[in-house]
Amino acid sequence: MAPPSEIYIESTETDPAVHARHALRRIHQRLREGAGPDELRGYLEACDRTLYGAASGAAETRLLVRALRTSASALHRRLDASGDGDAPAPEALLDAHLLMEEEVLLPALLALPGADLPLLVADLEGLLKGEEPESPAVVDVREIPHGRRHPRIFARFARLAPGESFTLVNNHDPKPLRREFEATHPDAFTWEYVESGPEQWRILIGRKAAAGA
Repeated sequence: MAPPSEIYIESTETDPAVHARHALRRIHQRLREGAGPDELRGYLEACDRTLYGAASGAAETRLLVRALRTSASALHRRLDASGDGDAPAPEALLDAHLLMEEEVLLPALLALPGADLPLLVADLEGLLKGEEPESPAVVDVREIPHGRRHPRIFARFARLAPGESFTLVNNHDPKPLRREFEATHPDAFTWEYVESGPEQWRILIGRKAAAGA
């Protein structure tokens, strides 16, 4: 039997996923009430490293993440063009962006195998407070069911700074994963086999350093 702290009723306030959705909506409410440009930029960057990162590699959410990143880029451009350090983001554009996260992204993440929404939102909240989430140097997915592995890996990649890397440990050659990286992060990642079977594969996956760095 699960410990009392792990017992909850699904779809109620005791459900961690419901708590995570409410936590994100509270963050959104603060942004809608007139967050400054620095706060909004920080949110967009933190969201990209958590929620978007986990969903970026799955076929069913890839286009959604692309649309959200396009919308986030538009918000960045409007903030940069405002010329006023205290000017809020355009209300209609911001509201549409946040609504897409609430009504489309969150349900998609809840349905995405391997995406841990409570953990992702906790990481997002931590980043907004200036705390860095746990970033293991080795991600071993051998004990994770096949359909749940990729969101975990892409969430880890999203936390990499340019020039950083982590080691993926798998029990087969993850060629489909590499194709997903090529589709979602073309020319932005590195892939180096450290060990190639027959029972274990170790791949060093990195984010390319910025040009001229």
